[in-house]
Amino acid sequence: MKLPITAIILTYNEEINLPHCLESIKDWVSEILVVDSGSADRTREIAKKYGAKIYERQFKNQADQFNWAVDNVKIKTDWILRLDADERMTEKLWAELAGTLTRTNAGEVTGFYMKRRVYFMGRWIKHGGYYPTWFLRLVRKGAARYEERSVDEHMVLLRGRAQKLEHDFVDENKKDLSWWTKKQNNYSTREAGERLKQVSSIKYQVSGQAGRKRKLKSLYLILPLFGRAFGYFIYRYIFRFGFLDGREGLIFHFLQGCWHQFLIDAKMYENRIRNKEL
Repeated sequence: MKLPITAIILTYNEEINLPHCLESIKDWVSEILVVDSGSADRTREIAKKYGAKIYERQFKNQADQFNWAVDNVKIKTDWILRLDADERMTEKLWAELAGTLTRTNAGEVTGFYMKRRVYFMGRWIKHGGYYPTWFLRLVRKGAARYEERSVDEHMVLLRGRAQKLEHDFVDENKKDLSWWTKKQNNYSTREAGERLKQVSSIKYQVSGQAGRKRKLKSLYLILPLFGRAFGYFIYRYIFRFGFLDGREGLIFHFLQGCWHQFLIDAKMYENRIRNKEL
């Protein structure tokens, strides 16, 4: 059953993940748009196999890439679905959507929040504040854009209101831990830059769960440099029951909740030292 939805997927060397993503949407969406950033593997070949329209564009950040697609590609459907290549839809979510879209008030509801289920090393990360988390991923054409940020970007509704869907979509990157830590390192560089800006100018462009998380992050920035990374890990692993996620959870919560945060602080500190030397 094809729904009036165009899926937009951003890719770069995603031959491992992309087939799972496309397989989960091929029978449900009317059109698939892939915006590729110069992949050197079989990403574009796989996208063509699933009938996707492929656009190649140099990558700046996720927000810029998505906004370019909605501004420059002719989208024929009423709805736009935003997915990462390492994400996939579930049959229960599609069944829910099929019923919901037919009942949706065209002038009032312009977006849907979907609940993300993260897998790490094959294990569902249920604790540590990681589930449930809600993301605005399905929007009416012309009703939303991504805010201009280099990291931690969120989609913002320009009109109407959004409602929550009950069932999950899955986030499971099938690449190895070496790739994952490299990705976190790259993220930490961009996040350090954003936090240095945020210290002097705090703005909340998003609402709902994303807005609350950003406000909490601003409070986090008040805490002492370096020590806050360990405090956050303890909060997440002990008080938010991250230890219930097993060994995989220990690895995930420590690397993502402590090491990654410590790395951001180290890069912020390095930036301050360099600015003093100028």
